Amino acid sequence: MELDLGAVRTFLAVVDDGHFTVAADRLGMSQQAVSKRVARLEADLGVPLLTRSRTGARPTEDGAAFLPQARALIGLADQATAMFRTRRRALRIDVLAHAAAPVELVRAFYEEGDVEVEMIVSRSAVPRWTALAEGSIDAAFGRVAGPPPPGIERIPVCLEPLPILVGRGHPLAGRGSVPMAELRGLTAWMPGNVRDSEWAEFYDFLSAEFGVRIDTSGPVFGKDHMMERIAASPDLITFGNKTQFPGFPDVVQLSLTDPVPVYPWSLMWHEANRHPSLPPLIAHMRAHARPFAEPDQWLPAPDRPFFPTVRTGRPA
Repeated sequence: MELDLGAVRTFLAVVDDGHFTVAADRLGMSQQAVSKRVARLEADLGVPLLTRSRTGARPTEDGAAFLPQARALIGLADQATAMFRTRRRALRIDVLAHAAAPVELVRAFYEEGDVEVEMIVSRSAVPRWTALAEGSIDAAFGRVAGPPPPGIERIPVCLEPLPILVGRGHPLAGRGSVPMAELRGLTAWMPGNVRDSEWAEFYDFLSAEFGVRIDTSGPVFGKDHMMERIAASPDLITFGNKTQFPGFPDVVQLSLTDPVPVYPWSLMWHEANRHPSLPPLIAHMRAHARPFAEPDQWLPAPDRPFFPTVRTGRPA
């Protein structure tokens, strides 16, 4: 005997809704079609599954006994369908921000093979742990200083050097690069640093280490407003690059040295994710990862144990 999964699904709908008419409306079927499906299932099993009355429908003793198996059958069928649907769709990757290193990492991965990818820029609007667990995204880039939640896997993939932007009237504007020591006492205006975000914490560590004041005051009115204020200020700086803020000729980008502050990017995914393109993405990121170069580069102390370290010849 082979069970009709459509009939099993219809039986569950009637049990959950308590009425043939309500179940029919939800399934987009006629009441007669719902009744026929349930009757066919009862004939296949050789037992009545539902009692019908003017007040609705209830499972019989046999129907109640069959209910857990029915739910398990439909659950397995839905899982199988979801698995193949997942295998056909593009690999969804949260790159967190538009003009950050993960965008280039994903582009290099895409150009190296034939994997279809869909980039999502979340700015952490939705908790990525939830999105990864639910499968609405397959992988995500970000900073994870401590242990991730259960089920979340991660690998270190990139250390992105951070430059600064200043207006042409700023005393540092004529310099190609600036040692970190010269930023002590300056104010970096960063209104986009959302409190308790992973990047706000990074800049808290940087501020404590190098004496740069991080000013998060004021709402973000867009790139134009932010760059206009930086361009007009003789003393403000901001961390960022011209790729993030193109088209502002009165704003100058300067490299930072001695040491170079680097933002730590990790790749995260859920251990239960079975998208066929996820393992190639992980392998690509592992192959192209570079170690933390101490003392030429700077990382917050909580991030250092996770990134492999090489010592350079420059004295600390």
